[in-house]
Amino acid sequence: MSLSAVLRDKRVLVLCGAGGVGKTTTAAALGVAAARAGRKVLVLTIDPARRLAEAMGLPESGTEPTAVAPHILHGSKAAGPGQLDVWMLDPGIVFERMVRRLSPSPEAVRSILEHRFYGFLTELVAGIQEYAAAEALDQYIHEGQHELIVLDTPPSRHALDFLDAPGRLARFLDDRIVALFGPQEGSGGGLWRRATRLIGNVLGTIFGETFTADLRSFIGATSGLFAGIRLRSDRLRERLSSAEATFLLVTSPEAAALEEVRYFQQTLTERGLPCAGYVLNRSWAREETLPTPQDLRRQVPPGDAAASAGVDALEQLAQRERTRAQEHRELLTQLAKNLPKGSVAVAAPEASGELESFEGLARLGESLAAG
Repeated sequence: MSLSAVLRDKRVLVLCGAGGVGKTTTAAALGVAAARAGRKVLVLTIDPARRLAEAMGLPESGTEPTAVAPHILHGSKAAGPGQLDVWMLDPGIVFERMVRRLSPSPEAVRSILEHRFYGFLTELVAGIQEYAAAEALDQYIHEGQHELIVLDTPPSRHALDFLDAPGRLARFLDDRIVALFGPQEGSGGGLWRRATRLIGNVLGTIFGETFTADLRSFIGATSGLFAGIRLRSDRLRERLSSAEATFLLVTSPEAAALEEVRYFQQTLTERGLPCAGYVLNRSWAREETLPTPQDLRRQVPPGDAAASAGVDALEQLAQRERTRAQEHRELLTQLAKNLPKGSVAVAAPEASGELESFEGLARLGESLAAG
């Protein structure tokens, strides 16, 4: 399956890779390509570089996805049916939306959001950024307003956090914790009642009775979120395992980046999650027509000693570049060998100088899709 087929047929495309390999740019470029091909696309990104955000017209902060204007999306081409929305994930906004959706009543929403503990809940729960990615992805899939959602995840060593974040949050707010810390001393057996009293006494001694009472009230207020979090976690896992979703691994030729992305491919395999293949960024694998010193030498006028000396000086540099390009092509071949049947390994063209403009981003996306 080519990347163009992925962009045409899939509903969810999750990009994973180490930091600094161009993963966010790749996600944006593929989103542009899919939108230009006629699909309604949403790109969810974590923290785009400033020039990328400016190229896409993405505000520094926003509570909703931002639509790319049709004249920017399609450029000189006639405007088509495609649509592109982009949103930089804000964990605070995502978490508040989750509270509003899953709380049983407006009163419960207020009791959580206005509680003094709510302000640092995101600091208590490890991996809140990964939870935000999972929560936002589930929300927008469920709403069904977009035909393709492209998710730019945190770096690959946090991949397990992204996949497990909803379940971990549910465990943090587990029923047993609520029963242990909540005001339920009259329920349960004698041992359980003694345990709750002991914890209450310890908390009161260390933090004071006011802190203990506030903690109990906050955990009691959030208890209504558990079932919803578990349900959404299971639902997202099913969706990411289905034929409508796939993962794309983004790497560069550097050893550390390759180690990260291979680790993540192994994780996908162990979890039975689909893998579309690799994108190899920042490589020379596509430079198959590099000029040779002989090509330059043929342009030197006979008897021009200075020009001939210049070509001599460039000869070693040219050979190093050709050697590097060949090494990167061999690396791409090796990556492809480790992929499941139907997956692809594609090298991105060198486009760093063009990505300050939206049109450069569009050319990158089209090149990847056709690669």
